[in-house]
Amino acid sequence: MATRRIGRSTVRFAAPPVIVSAGTVAGPMESRGPMARWFDEVVPDDMFGERSAEKAERRFMGDAVKIALTQAAVQPEQVDYFIAGDLLNQVITASFTAEDLGMPFIGVYGACSTSAQSLTVASALVDAGFADLALAATSSHYQTAERQFRYPIELNIQRKSTSQYTATGAGAVLVGRSGGKVKITEATVGRVIDMGTKDPNQMGPAMAPAAAETIFSHLADTGRDPGFYDVIITGDLGSVGSQILLELMQRRGVPLGDNYADGGVMLFQGVRGTGVGGSGCACSALIMDGFVWKRMCEGEIRRALIVATGALLSPLSWQQGESVPCIANAVTLQV
Repeated sequence: MATRRIGRSTVRFAAPPVIVSAGTVAGPMESRGPMARWFDEVVPDDMFGERSAEKAERRFMGDAVKIALTQAAVQPEQVDYFIAGDLLNQVITASFTAEDLGMPFIGVYGACSTSAQSLTVASALVDAGFADLALAATSSHYQTAERQFRYPIELNIQRKSTSQYTATGAGAVLVGRSGGKVKITEATVGRVIDMGTKDPNQMGPAMAPAAAETIFSHLADTGRDPGFYDVIITGDLGSVGSQILLELMQRRGVPLGDNYADGGVMLFQGVRGTGVGGSGCACSALIMDGFVWKRMCEGEIRRALIVATGALLSPLSWQQGESVPCIANAVTLQV
């Protein structure tokens, strides 16, 4: 019998793991937004001195991991599992990072929801007694994502008005049994929702129904209302998708209040050239591992619901005219 499962989609950790430390590394565009002061490292060159954007992304993830380990005074050999993912084919950024670290590796993929997915797996391993320390990390890069999912930026293709700007950066979280103020108390695993969207430039609207489904399921499973949380933050719906989410939740009779915000909007608010907001694995990771975790450590936020959203398309699927299946995964953080 699944004694730690509550409702249909949510697990409640019996001995809630804690965030021991976190590391965030952001690119130059991200440093222009209002979230910049919450990042541990800002890199002025999104190529990070490397010959390819893919190698640069690897540097972003590697540095985020080093920051998290250094903050906790933990050596790589002390970490039981490395759970990580990214947007590139076969999660290659995470795989090369795992090779450098030499840790037992679990590669995960939830598109832009990977930050919550990797944190869920890490927390479950610690809660179940399979690990004392687990490291969860994710990354994305504007240039690598554009090259893989749309067009190389060298072609100078005009972006649509609904396009989002893939965040360049990485976040890493060290999860343990003790040693931190912020507990991971629950995780809600989303269902794949496909509303038939086929345009890879319409990610926010495509992901909004998945976000609504996961938030509604989480609240129903836990018997809570949105007001229980100081903040409810979606990963990267952007201004268009987040407005759709608000309308969907209103229709379900569970309206979200002033405690709701979207990480994609937060990340690039006021930054020209970023469309309707941020996207990418790093978007949710930078907000959760930087802004939210640090404010919780300072006592400014006590309860947070992080709902990372992901569009599960591949270059092959959308080029063949397939629709975009989407998912949202959520974690509850409490002081």
